[in-house]
Amino acid sequence: MSYVYVGCACLIGLVFAASAVSKFRDLDGFVDSVPRLVPMLAGSARPVALAVVAAETAVPVLVAIPPLRGLGFGLAGVLLAAFTVAIAAALRRGRRSSCRCFGASDAPLGPRHLVRNGVLLVAAVAGTLAAGLGDSGDVLPPLAGSAVVGVAGLVSALLIISLDDIVDLFARNA
Repeated sequence: MSYVYVGCACLIGLVFAASAVSKFRDLDGFVDSVPRLVPMLAGSARPVALAVVAAETAVPVLVAIPPLRGLGFGLAGVLLAAFTVAIAAALRRGRRSSCRCFGASDAPLGPRHLVRNGVLLVAAVAGTLAAGLGDSGDVLPPLAGSAVVGVAGLVSALLIISLDDIVDLFARNA
């Protein structure tokens, strides 16, 4: 297992864990937001929302289990690609609904959310590639290096999770 895997697992794992927890905490709000983002048949928003939360919950678990880490990064990649397509389509249609990525937010969807998802998609692909490399896959790189890249992944995740708040803070002070 490489440093790339450790950093990407921390980044992707925390982002998806925070996303799932925040959606679960305000499940009704998330369910209400789904049809504003993606046109769908009446009554299908709740099953779609529950499927998204379940898949997001699975990602951090899967990336932490060595034999399943490739599956976890793959699932993260599929989810991120779907989210990116949904956001791009909503923006193309002129729908500026709020971003419910990490719970209740007044921040409207915008290009920054596409960039954020692109960065996360690159991390998911890098994690997938790193997860498939190496010997048995159970050997961690040296602890000191793993700690450094793990913390870097966690700090990056916190910045990504807080992106809307950071942008809002600087926009108010500009």
